[in-house]
Amino acid sequence: MKTGLVSHPIYRQHDTGPGHPESPQRLAAIEGYLVKSGLISELIEVRPADYPDLAVWIDAVHQPGYYETLKRMAPKERTIYLDPDTPFSPMSLAAAEKAVEGVLTAVDWVMAGSLDNAFCAIRPPGHHAEANRAMGFCLLNNVAIAARYLQKKHALERIFILDWDVHHGNGTQALFYSDPTVFYFSTHQYPFYPGTGSEQERGEGAGEGFTLNCPLEQGAGDLDILNRFEKVMAPALSAFKPDFIFISAGFDAHRDDPLASLEVTEAGFSEMTEIVRSLAQTYCQGRIVSCLEGGYNLAALAQSVGRHLEVLSR
Repeated sequence: MKTGLVSHPIYRQHDTGPGHPESPQRLAAIEGYLVKSGLISELIEVRPADYPDLAVWIDAVHQPGYYETLKRMAPKERTIYLDPDTPFSPMSLAAAEKAVEGVLTAVDWVMAGSLDNAFCAIRPPGHHAEANRAMGFCLLNNVAIAARYLQKKHALERIFILDWDVHHGNGTQALFYSDPTVFYFSTHQYPFYPGTGSEQERGEGAGEGFTLNCPLEQGAGDLDILNRFEKVMAPALSAFKPDFIFISAGFDAHRDDPLASLEVTEAGFSEMTEIVRSLAQTYCQGRIVSCLEGGYNLAALAQSVGRHLEVLSR
């Protein structure tokens, strides 16, 4: 498989400050592992293109004026906080813009046939960002913007978003809650931050039934999450028959992660990826773009991403 690795130096310039778990060292750990393991030689390195019409794609998902508000608020010198968890440094918006461009570039390369799939090693993450609100380390909803871009730019109809971050992707869910063309599926620890993601949240209006949450109790591990993948996610995806799959790939469900209490291992992430890869080959020509969300134990993150990429690149 031709697997892309999207990266850019500006992602490390998003300064979250001392002690913040969503740090630039996350990307350094991933890169170091890929180089040391030799896996980097199996991947196609991708630099994000510039998108002069980026605002159009951001505004297709976020409320009109939200992006302009972020521009006005962007600090010149020191870091400010948009909520108690979400720092906003002088380079944060530029990094967030390039993160979106990284995912759009991956989409374009996959649609052109230059890649079969891709992993976007980006930051800041995106799945908590709502239509008019930054939260949970997230400024712009990278995956949601790219999903709408696929529909409008590449005329694909059905997009499946699989979110396996340990925290529920409230932003992504809310953005597509009444939309039957985007299926949002999530496994996550529950009850937990941000408080959303119960089984009763299934969409509304025309979108009812196109949101599917599989909350997991504290201590759930590989067998629990793989059971949900095989018995819940796979049948839902098969019925939906997507044209493209996004993975909001948080690795903070790992047993060593400091911010959560699930017990998933590197082997679990590998098997999860294999299930998705097989489904993608059946329904959408193998087209997957995976985007980094959480994961805060550096060694566990790097090793889990490595196992994820090993499967994608087979």
